[in-house]
Amino acid sequence: MPEGDRRSRFEALYEDLYEPVLAYALRRVGEDLVDDVVAETFLVAWRRLELIPPDPLPWLLATARRAIANQVRSGRRNRHLGERLRSEIAGARETFADPGEQVSDHEQMVGALERLTDEDREVLMLVSWEGLSNERAAGVLRISPEAFGVRLHRARRRLANELANLEGRAPEPQDGGNE
Repeated sequence: MPEGDRRSRFEALYEDLYEPVLAYALRRVGEDLVDDVVAETFLVAWRRLELIPPDPLPWLLATARRAIANQVRSGRRNRHLGERLRSEIAGARETFADPGEQVSDHEQMVGALERLTDEDREVLMLVSWEGLSNERAAGVLRISPEAFGVRLHRARRRLANELANLEGRAPEPQDGGNE
C-alpha cells in the first residue's frame, strides 16, 4: 500500500474510532492509564494496518484489551519491585533511617528510582528484583563481591536520600568517600 494511502486509511480509522476506543479504555482503567492504552492501541493499528479487517472496531477493542493487560502487568511488576526494594532496604543494617517505613506509596519509590543512575538501579535490582546474593550479583557485573557490597551500600544510601528529598526530609549526610 502506498504511504499516502496508508496514512489516509489510518487517519480515517483514528478519526472514526478514537472515541469508542477511548470509552472502552476509560471503563476499564483509570484516567492515569487511559492515554497510554489508547496510544498503544493505535500504534499497533498503524504497524498492522494491513491486517485490520473491514470491521475494525472489534479488532481495535481486542488490541486495547491486550494493551490494558500489558499496563496491568507493568503496574504489577513496578509494585513488586517497589515492595522488594522497600523490604531489602528495611532489612539492611545501614546508618540511615529505614526509608521502607517512610515510603507512603509506590509512586515515591518509582520516582526515587528514576532519579538514580542506571548503575545504582542495576545494583539495587540485581539484589532486590532478581534476588541474587552479593556474590552472584558481583558475578553479573564482573566485579569482586567486596566492590559490589560497596556499590550496593552507596546505591541504598542514594535511594534513601532520594526518598528523603521526595518527602521533603533532609537527606542523610554522605561519608567522606568518593561516590
